[in-house]
Amino acid sequence: MKRLNLLEETRFEKIPLQVFETSEQASLAVAARIARLVFEKKEKGEKAILGFATGATPIPVYRELVRLHQEENLSFKHVVTFNLDEYYPMQPAADQSYVAFMRRHLFDHVDILEENIHIPDGTAQYVHRFCIEYEEQISTYGGLDIQLLGIGRTGHIGFNEPGSAPNSGTRLVTLDDLTRRDASAYFGGKENVPQKAITMGIGTIFKAKEIILMAWGANKADIVKQAVESDVSTEVPASYLQLSNHAEFVLDREASSLLTRFDTPWLVKDVLWSDQLIRKAVLWLSLHLGKAILKLTDDDYNTHGMAQLITEKGPAYTINIRVFNELQRTITGWPGGKPDVDDSNRPERATPAYKNVLLFSPHPDDDVISMGGTFIRLADQGHHVHVAYQTSGNTAVWDDDVLRYLEFIIDFATAIGDDRGITREIYQQARNFFAGKKPNQSDPEVIRTVKGLIRKGEAIAGARFVGLPDDRIHFQNLPFYDRGKFSKDINFEDDIAQTIILLRHVKPHQVFAAGDFADPHGTHKVCFDIILQALLRLRQTDEWAKDCWLWLYRGAWHEYPIHEIEMAVPLSPQEVKRKRNAIFKHQSQKDIPVFPGDDPREFWVRAEDRTRETAAMYHQLGLADYEAIEAFVRWHFDD
Repeated sequence: MKRLNLLEETRFEKIPLQVFETSEQASLAVAARIARLVFEKKEKGEKAILGFATGATPIPVYRELVRLHQEENLSFKHVVTFNLDEYYPMQPAADQSYVAFMRRHLFDHVDILEENIHIPDGTAQYVHRFCIEYEEQISTYGGLDIQLLGIGRTGHIGFNEPGSAPNSGTRLVTLDDLTRRDASAYFGGKENVPQKAITMGIGTIFKAKEIILMAWGANKADIVKQAVESDVSTEVPASYLQLSNHAEFVLDREASSLLTRFDTPWLVKDVLWSDQLIRKAVLWLSLHLGKAILKLTDDDYNTHGMAQLITEKGPAYTINIRVFNELQRTITGWPGGKPDVDDSNRPERATPAYKNVLLFSPHPDDDVISMGGTFIRLADQGHHVHVAYQTSGNTAVWDDDVLRYLEFIIDFATAIGDDRGITREIYQQARNFFAGKKPNQSDPEVIRTVKGLIRKGEAIAGARFVGLPDDRIHFQNLPFYDRGKFSKDINFEDDIAQTIILLRHVKPHQVFAAGDFADPHGTHKVCFDIILQALLRLRQTDEWAKDCWLWLYRGAWHEYPIHEIEMAVPLSPQEVKRKRNAIFKHQSQKDIPVFPGDDPREFWVRAEDRTRETAAMYHQLGLADYEAIEAFVRWHFDD
């Protein structure tokens, strides 16, 4: 009989799942299950047959398994492993191969026997025969005891892309374009990602005695909801797991955030109506019905799962007025605070009238792309604005731009009669390196320096356009950014120390930082964690830091949910144009950037579309019709 969780609060969910607060907690729990199985099998004199996955998701699980081996005597001598998939063609020694991945993260650090490791062969000449033999090997061991899975944004498990059959076996498949785009950062561009892969089939996965699908981060929330709550569909292969009696999803809080019980809990159970939840529910109802907040009726609430709210806090008119006023108060044309006014219902303080402001930009263009209009407004209104570019951004510069800039220097030196040949040597080194450069190969230091200087010059031009003097433009070039390309050292103490020095220099009343946390291992998240640690330490020692407010902005792809927005800065058509021109100063990122993500639009187009969408949403809710709105959320240290 199919296993279902029949609790009312999970009645939308069609597959069992566990939700942990963090991905680290979830990973420890999964690793503990695997270790327990290995111990139990060993005591019985049996082998544990494990199906492993690759990608960022299982890395913390493997890290914990390594720790258990090294510190708690977990032996892998009686473990047999079968990996889900491998790119095709793919040499096992290549950095991007899953052979290299598994050795790097697990096999080289435990006592597993070489003959017990099975990974699809990316060099197989007779692929069909190999796939049949791979299936037979799994069957020889009696099937998999546990199969670990991640989930791709196409809903794929293994490399079973949309259209895969539920009874499919190990086979050669063609990768979805989105899957290849998601892998592009590891290959130095989508064009270098193989178009095919060998993967276990869905039918193969179903034969496992336990199936654990793991998903971390907000960028997986939408596909997780589809797989868990929607009907079984060939368009979302992970939804086939609803048909298994042995499958379970293990999620962190962010990956589960769009599930009904977390996103709109009033639809499934009685809730404790906090101020934040009331605001979220009313805004959801208004947008869901396409009615302005002040037009919502008692009947609207009652027929859309919110009768409890009307009973406890109603009537509708009272709730509507309250939420409308709260939302209206988020709108301000004075992001640094409006002087000489009552600020009790304003997002920012009125005093001091002219604030020290420090805007942190993880990459050299995040400032103008994500909050360029607010940046301009703060400078125009006379605040003492500083900008800090946390990383060089050298990874995101095309190789031919390096040659173009070096050629300019050579021509300029020749024109003024000052050609000492140094640049020519660097230029020739660069040409030689690029001629033989492998996909995703790290550049030598001199080329990274040139790329960093290209982006530095663009950032200076952008900040000057906004109105900042040169002494308020800071380039941190935090060590973690380049160190991570060559070292596994994950200590950020030098980055935090450098950030503390800058904060003490500026003594800001306001700090603006990027709040994009969808990728927990991404540059934006690392940069934010460094800022947060610096501020937390300063709040223990420096009196000014206790009065420093931290505001978060988001990037060019997503905006904060409207119920979370605490400051909304409207932009006029003229300010939108000024912001666009500031973005244009970043010429190396214009047209087609090195890492465009899965959105073909240019950065300035994405930014304008996003801010116009936010403004349109405010208008749909019944507020003024602005050209664009930039949104911010305040970090509350005391929460």
